[in-house]
Amino acid sequence: MTDGRPLPGRRERNKLATRHALSSAALQLAADRGLENITIEDITARADVSLRTFRNYFASKYEAICAIAVDRASHIGASLLERPASEPLWDAIVNAVLQHYQEAGQALDPELMSAIKLVVSSPAIRGEYLKIDAEMQDALAAAIAERTGADPAVDMGPQILAGAVTAATRVAMGRWFRADPPEPLLPTIELALRQLAGACSEPAFPCGTGG
Repeated sequence: MTDGRPLPGRRERNKLATRHALSSAALQLAADRGLENITIEDITARADVSLRTFRNYFASKYEAICAIAVDRASHIGASLLERPASEPLWDAIVNAVLQHYQEAGQALDPELMSAIKLVVSSPAIRGEYLKIDAEMQDALAAAIAERTGADPAVDMGPQILAGAVTAATRVAMGRWFRADPPEPLLPTIELALRQLAGACSEPAFPCGTGG
C-alpha cells in the first residue's frame, strides 16, 4: 500500500510496461527515421511484441508515439488527489504537475531535439496533442473539484483553473521546442506556472488557500 492506495498488481504493471515500451519504440523510430518512414510492424519489431499486442493498445502509430504524454496528462489529476490535504491548493497543483516531468530536468542532445521537433510538427501528431491537452484539463478539473468540494455542474472554477494550468504547460512546451540551444523542460514548466500565479491576482481558487 502507498498513500492508502493499493499498488497495481503484476498484470497491470506488465500492461503498463508493454504500453510504455511500444510508445518509446515508436518515438525512437520516428526520431531516427522520420514519422512517415515507420510502420506499426517496425514498432512491434523494435518492442519485440506481436502486431496483435500493438492493436490491443493503440489504433495507430500516432497514438503510440503520444502515449507517454497521454499517460502523464491523465495521471496529473490522480497525483493532485494524493497531495496532503493541508497543502495549499496552488502548491498542490504545481507539485502534482511537476512530479510528472521530473525526468525532464536535463536538456536533450541538440540532434535528438531537432528530430523530436520534426516528429511533433506533423499535423497528425498535433491533433493527438490537442486531445492530450483536453484530457489533462478534464482530469485536473475533476481533481480540483473533488479536492475543493466544488460542484462542476454549476461551478466553472475547476475548469477555469485547470484550463489556465494546462495553457501554461502548453506555452512552456512551445518555448522548450523553440529553445536554441535546447533547454531542460522541467524548469521551463515550473517558470510558466510561477508566472501564471503572479498574473492571477484574483484567481477563482486563490493560490494560497488550503485543499
